[in-house]
Amino acid sequence: MKFFLIFSLFLSINSCMYAQIEHEILPPNYIRSIQLSGSSSPESGNPILQLGEVINLSFDDIIGDEADYYYTIQHYNYDWSLSQLTKAEYLEGFDDIRIFNYQNSLNTLQPFSHYELQIPNSDTGNLKVTGNYMIKIFNAERELVFSRKFVVYQPIAQVGVAIKRSRELNFIDQKQIVNFSINSPDFLLKNPEQNVKVLILQNQNFKTALKGVRPQYTMGNELIYRYDQQTAFWGGNEYIQFDNKELRATTADIDFVEVNELYHHHLFQDFTRAGEPYTFNPDINGGFVVRNLRGQNSDLEAEYVWVHFQLKNYDPLDGGEIHLYGKFNNFELDETTKLTFNEESGFYEGVRLFKQGFYNYKYVLLEPNGILNEGFISGNHDETENEYQVVVYYRMPGARYDRVIGLGTANSVNISN
Repeated sequence: MKFFLIFSLFLSINSCMYAQIEHEILPPNYIRSIQLSGSSSPESGNPILQLGEVINLSFDDIIGDEADYYYTIQHYNYDWSLSQLTKAEYLEGFDDIRIFNYQNSLNTLQPFSHYELQIPNSDTGNLKVTGNYMIKIFNAERELVFSRKFVVYQPIAQVGVAIKRSRELNFIDQKQIVNFSINSPDFLLKNPEQNVKVLILQNQNFKTALKGVRPQYTMGNELIYRYDQQTAFWGGNEYIQFDNKELRATTADIDFVEVNELYHHHLFQDFTRAGEPYTFNPDINGGFVVRNLRGQNSDLEAEYVWVHFQLKNYDPLDGGEIHLYGKFNNFELDETTKLTFNEESGFYEGVRLFKQGFYNYKYVLLEPNGILNEGFISGNHDETENEYQVVVYYRMPGARYDRVIGLGTANSVNISN
């Protein structure tokens, strides 16, 4: 009886360990300009890569003391609980290796050390299986500094995606609906109601992704998802931008420039766009590009600049907070993105340190209940250009991990009724 109780306790602890959901760790303030991308998907953030594709990670340490950093890679299930695979089953070679590729900044007021990592490399080989992954960066004391998610897939199933307007009249000009189908003529999907799972992304943003949607019906080997509100996203509005590749000059985005230890770029005032008609403004869906007009190597010669924001907004916040939002910090909200109300100027104001380049951003409202309201400042329009991705997971009966068997993409430029 005693042995049975101990064995049961061991099983319960073991199952809880595997069921624990893991979240990304935000970097400290001295880690900046994190870029995680694939060889075929240069967008920074949480990339979705094809099996065998090269993975690139870069970041800056603005302390600039050539600190030692190490990396590990872990494999996860669909729900971001640890998978049961051992490291040897999903990774060739070794991890927990020091990042040797780093250089110090050149001719910058803000010193920093720039680190780059590419996988595969001489120590770490290719990833062996598809699925959810997380790369973790540790310091010399083996303290976790930050982590980033990414997904690896294999194009086994065909995923067709179409963007539709909402069928509800109240939201027909505000929401965008993702309809899609999964077809696997050469690969039998057993019990798809339970074993097939999907992740639906807008502009590569894992924070607002939809999941847990089951197939509406099947036609032969094809799974059909033609929901309305279950796969709906607010259309949002086009991102606004600033370009400060030139340090000393004002531009269409920069009102005036100051120098006080570092450069300070004061942007022109922004205004609430909610309730205004939609206006097309080409953007890169929240992304950013590091670049320096005068330097040969932007990674090392781009300066860090304090960028000042001003927002004119008269709508009551009811206890909410206004934040900057974009891929520049992987769509995270923290103290560096928060705007505060200045009673003297009558504007919401904020300042944040950015590396020189071209940046998309928007203003969002974080409500007191923790809900993110992207349209409070920017508005929502069905005409807004957004990119959508549908990631398909499948766990075969008896398998120990969730495979990613397909990726479908679509753009709302081709939206239809």
